[in-house]
Order: sequence, then C-alpha cells, then structure tokens
Amino acid sequence: MRLEKVSIADVPIRGKRVFIRVDFNVPLDKQRHVTDDTRIRASLPTIEYAMAEGAKVILASHLGRPGGKVDPRYTLKPVAARLSELLGKTAALADDCVGPAVEAAVGRMHQGDVLLLENLRFHAEEEQNAPVFARQLAQLADVYVNDAFGTAHRAHASTEGMTKFLPTAAAGLLMQAELSHLGRLLATPAHPAIAILGGAKVSDKIGLISNLLPKLDRLLIGGGMAYTFLVAQGVPVGKSLVEADKVDAARDILAKAAALGVMIQLPEDHVIAERLEARATTRIVPRGGIPEGWMGVDIGPRTVEAFIRAIDAARTVVWNGPMGVFEIAPFAHGTNSVAMAVASSQATTIVGGGDSVAAVNQAGVAERISHISTGGGAFLELLEGRELPGVAALTDKPGAES
Repeated sequence: MRLEKVSIADVPIRGKRVFIRVDFNVPLDKQRHVTDDTRIRASLPTIEYAMAEGAKVILASHLGRPGGKVDPRYTLKPVAARLSELLGKTAALADDCVGPAVEAAVGRMHQGDVLLLENLRFHAEEEQNAPVFARQLAQLADVYVNDAFGTAHRAHASTEGMTKFLPTAAAGLLMQAELSHLGRLLATPAHPAIAILGGAKVSDKIGLISNLLPKLDRLLIGGGMAYTFLVAQGVPVGKSLVEADKVDAARDILAKAAALGVMIQLPEDHVIAERLEARATTRIVPRGGIPEGWMGVDIGPRTVEAFIRAIDAARTVVWNGPMGVFEIAPFAHGTNSVAMAVASSQATTIVGGGDSVAAVNQAGVAERISHISTGGGAFLELLEGRELPGVAALTDKPGAES
C-alpha cells in the first residue's frame, strides 16, 4: 500500500464542491455538549484551507453507534455548534446526509460556506459500504478529501466506496501528516530507533511488534503485557496479568529480537499491590520479586531510569500503551515519567493510542511531541503493515513508490 497520496493542496478546488470526510466522533455530556473537541480541532487546518481557497465545503462524519437508524442522541447538532465557534463562522447542519433536501442545500452554497451533513451512521448502508449509498454521497461533490485517519481502517461508504465515483480522492492535511510520519517510521527511521509498548495485552501488539522489530534498535515493554514476557523467561509474577495462551508467542518474539540484534528491555523492578485500588498498599520489588497474592501495577524507579536513558539516546521514538494501571493515580508514575521523557527527547517522537495520548496531554507536553496520531485502530493496523481501505482508496501521488 502506497502512503504518498495526492493532497488537497495538489487539487484545484476554487468554486468546487469539496466533500471532506472528517472524524467528529467526539464525546458528549448529558446536556449534549462537546466535552473534548480535539478531533474537531485536528481537522480545522484542512477545513480552513478549503474555505480560504473558495471551495464549497461539505463535511461528513459519524458519531457513536446509532445502529443504522436515526437516533436523536447521536445527532451532529452539538458538533456543528462547536465547529461554528471554532471557525468563527456558521457551519450549517443538514437534516440528512443524502437525498433531495441535502442536494438542494448543497446547491445553495457559496464559495467558503461550510455544510456539515447529519450522522452518516443514521444509514445502515454507510457501514455496509453499499454502492447505491456511496454513489448518493458522491453526487454531492466534485472533489473527495479524506481527513479522518481514525476511520481509515474501515471500508465504509464514506471512506472507501464513494471514491469509486469521483475522479480524485485526496488526503486532507491531517491525513497527510499521519501518513508522512508513520510512513517514515516504517520505511526510513533515524537510528537509534526505539518503540515503547505497554497496555494490558500482548495479543493486541503481536502484529505490531513483528512488523516493527526489523526497523528497531531497541524495544521497551511495560504495562500488563510485560508480565507475559517475564513468564516466558521463567520469572515469577505473582497474580499479575498474564495471557497464558500468549507465552509461547512472547518467547518467539524474544528469540526473533535476539536474532535481529534488537534489545528488548523488560521491567527491572515493579510497583506492586494486592488489589487495584488507589488506597491499596504498594511496594517496590526487583525483577523477580513479585510474591504470590501481589500484582505488578506500574514499572519501578530503576526501570523508569533505564527507559529514560534509552529514550534520551534515541533519534526515533514511537510510543503506544501505558506503563501501568494508568487510570489509578498512584499507579501512573511510570506512564507520566515516560511521557515527560518522550517530550524532552531530541528525537522524532510519535505517540498513538488513547492512554499514551492522554498521558502527554495530562503532563502538558503534547506540543513537544513531533506527531500525536489521531488514529487508534488505524494507527495500530498501519504499524502492523496492514492495508487501510481508507488510505488505499486515495489517489497515489505521481511517481510515489510503495
């Protein structure tokens, strides 16, 4: 799958109807107000570029899981209100995303206008990637732009199907940034290159590790997944989280890394507790010192120091997954320390995954990260080397190589 795609900046759009697939799947409170507008802000550069170029800007997104039918709880009305505030200009909300009324609303647009279509998933045909529905969406536009990297791993009508009915499918500025940073990581990372992986399960990361290992010099492993690797080395881990059916896979990864000359660093010490509660008594124990009845809940201070040294020496750093039970404050020190170290690094730094992104935001260092990915599943699948339908559907840049 080629990652060098035609950009919105490569396509003449003045006076054109430009359909931009965005990811406005944002959290709402009980009063139906947007509580986190990060995803809206992420696509503002693309939207504002299209407005400035004199396009008629048609935005489309899903919100939640309404099950293929109209559900007022999932209307994009709160999103249109927040978008209007951010743009300083009214972003009108259509009553639907297809049909004669929507076509008429598009027909009334002037250059620089913004129209947000109603929730795509009010139609079951969106997730079914139904050709008739995809054609209806395509009829609204002259130019297709995908700026929703977070949905690029889904072959839906608005991410893949409708590109078949339009001459050019371009990447938005956010999509382009994702593909550029992740493409370099996969193709030509600056060395030393390290990955920091955490989270609960080895099973979620096997494909990623297998694809990244040949490109790395060092792999740092924390979080719950570390205990499966320690068991693979014969280290006792008490009642720490272990995927017993993945111990052999962990052993295979350790062998593959050794054969490639890639150093895998596992925790040298642990913060342990008897239960997952903020008030639980904790202890710090060495690598093999977790007693029965206790569980690892965070990496220990020696491990934090070792990980920081590795990060400081690196020229490329990619981080996915917390180092401990991050959502419980007393067990978040390792994750927070890694966040600060990654932010202080002189390397090209890429952070993806909800908890890792939350950690750099919580630490107030997000602006010091080279690239924060907006994709969860899409981020992992691309790093696993899998084809993303929403990316594969975009027009290749002339002369681009695989």
